[in-house]
Amino acid sequence: MTILVALAAFFALGQKAPEIRIRSGHPVPMTGRVIVVFAPVGDRFPLSHIGNTGRDTPPMVGADAVNLVRGEAISLPSDSLCFPRGTLADLAPGKYFVQAVLHQNRSINLPLAPGNVRSKPVAWNFDPKNPIPLDLVLDQVIVDSLPPETDRVKWVTFRSEKLSQFFGYDTFHRAAVVLPPLFAKDPSALFPLVVRIGGFGSRFTKALSLGHPASPFQKAMAKPDAVPMVLIHLDGAGPWGDPYHVNSTNNGPMGDALITELLPEIEKRFRCGGKPSWRFTEGHSTGGWVSLALQVFYPDYFGGCWSHCPDPVDFRDFELMNIYEGPNAYVNRFGFERPAMRTTKGDIQYTIRHEVLVERVLGSKGRWELGGKDWASWNATFGPKGADGKPVPLWDGASGKIDNKVAEHWRKYDIRDHLQTHWTTLGPKLEGKLRIYSGELDEYYLNLAVHRLEEFLQTATPRAKATIVFGPKEGHSFRGHTDEEMFEEMGKIAGK
Repeated sequence: MTILVALAAFFALGQKAPEIRIRSGHPVPMTGRVIVVFAPVGDRFPLSHIGNTGRDTPPMVGADAVNLVRGEAISLPSDSLCFPRGTLADLAPGKYFVQAVLHQNRSINLPLAPGNVRSKPVAWNFDPKNPIPLDLVLDQVIVDSLPPETDRVKWVTFRSEKLSQFFGYDTFHRAAVVLPPLFAKDPSALFPLVVRIGGFGSRFTKALSLGHPASPFQKAMAKPDAVPMVLIHLDGAGPWGDPYHVNSTNNGPMGDALITELLPEIEKRFRCGGKPSWRFTEGHSTGGWVSLALQVFYPDYFGGCWSHCPDPVDFRDFELMNIYEGPNAYVNRFGFERPAMRTTKGDIQYTIRHEVLVERVLGSKGRWELGGKDWASWNATFGPKGADGKPVPLWDGASGKIDNKVAEHWRKYDIRDHLQTHWTTLGPKLEGKLRIYSGELDEYYLNLAVHRLEEFLQTATPRAKATIVFGPKEGHSFRGHTDEEMFEEMGKIAGK
């Protein structure tokens, strides 16, 4: 029997709920969200499953700890929400490998962020008729370590004055810089700058692969007629999840800090030309939205964007939800559960309710808007701040009822709405700078919002001269060109 067979209501059969205690083995009092993962026996690192979706995902339960001191323990209540379904009382009998982590890092809303404390995996056989108590000890601190730099990839971290002032504690820029082959060969050369943003939560350390000679970036830069460029990979981790690198009520002056602190420092250290026509943005998914948003919100600073399969660019089609009309995030107007992901053949993989349940388990007090995943990150970036200093949720986590007042606060980040409202000013500045690519069968329905944006740009006056390409039968991985072709196109613009 697998660990996920029949997560049924065992109480109805007279079985007992598991008794699970999480004890602190850390010398300093800890406050944060505790996440416990029940993985298959033999799984070497159960915590790696945190955030996964689907019915076959190992069960995961969350609980809050406040000033937990060494030797003290918290117990998981039987009614604790359990992802992928039910509560802890519904945990199926079987053999598990169980591991816990306490998330307390204020700057990085990731369960495995540096400074968080985890337990060792423990084998446990759960028999609801005769349950054996399970004790987990939080005694392993997750350390902050960067991979070694190479001759092509450098790490840049320094304190942000703007963000530190906003949050009230030291907050740091984190980025990777990828250098072309010519950088070391010609100390006098100046280079255009490519700002890359990865998919949701993509850490800056993923740029390490871009330094390999066989990477698309290095191959493009090595061509005899290439215009060599420097690439910066931004970090997709922040206090509420992915920060989306734009100014917001909850994340603070993220966009301004990028434009006035991080990018000038990069251009100074790595000999970038510092001209708008020499700055480009590009990214995929989350990065697709951010690359487009940076170009739109800072139209004079960048010379062009390449946006691939962007997150919703028109909030009338936020995936399959019109946030302005509601009334419910989980249920559509026909009374059925609203899908969140499909295959390119149309099969539904999971719903919004299912996806948000992950965030309810991860978020303090079961609040999805604190969970740090996709919906929580959007909510923090686009939404208002509450009286408690935390993001106000767009909808009720249990019922899915949408708050239309909160939805109006999101509007300023609706890229199509922003462009249409300010086109008289923005149009001339963005002429020929927008390049957007979308698969017609995007698994997250993101193509629908791109079509909405296309409808406006095709009729906009003055003319947009934007490039929008849809891939027939293509999904969320559609790019419309190779990376080498993209870098070559950037080089042609910079070389003019």
